[in-house]
Amino acid sequence: MPTPLTLASPSLEALRILNNQHALELSFADEAHFRHLIANAFFAQNIGTASFLIAFDQDGAYLSENFLWFRQRFQRFIYIDRIVTADHARGQGHAATLYNALFAAARAAEYEFVTCEINAEPPNLASDAFHAKFGFVQAGSAELPGRGKSVRYFIKNL
Repeated sequence: MPTPLTLASPSLEALRILNNQHALELSFADEAHFRHLIANAFFAQNIGTASFLIAFDQDGAYLSENFLWFRQRFQRFIYIDRIVTADHARGQGHAATLYNALFAAARAAEYEFVTCEINAEPPNLASDAFHAKFGFVQAGSAELPGRGKSVRYFIKNL
């Protein structure tokens, strides 16, 4: 079962390391940035040191260009900033468990949709398939200058 991820969580550093092992998909986070993400999240939960999800609402203190893309277009939303599952824990339902917990929290707070982005270049086919299963639909795309990266933006109605 997921547990709240807080600045006092004993697994905080292990999860930051997990984040950085997947920096290509997520983006690197030094200790201060990782703590900032958690402190300002609408939703931050983990399953041990195997998986975590961090999401913001539209008022989050966050300046990611992907988050800002949604903020410029929508008044009220939940933005999934990062989710990751350690290689050894894949296929055990951690990501689905975290998503379902996020959807329940978003519904309880009366949000109508959840957003995210998925890398188009470099491609992330596993993420494409996972999000399609949950009913996310594409709402736009962008090239991220100076990063050799392009993304597609997705929305899921709750």
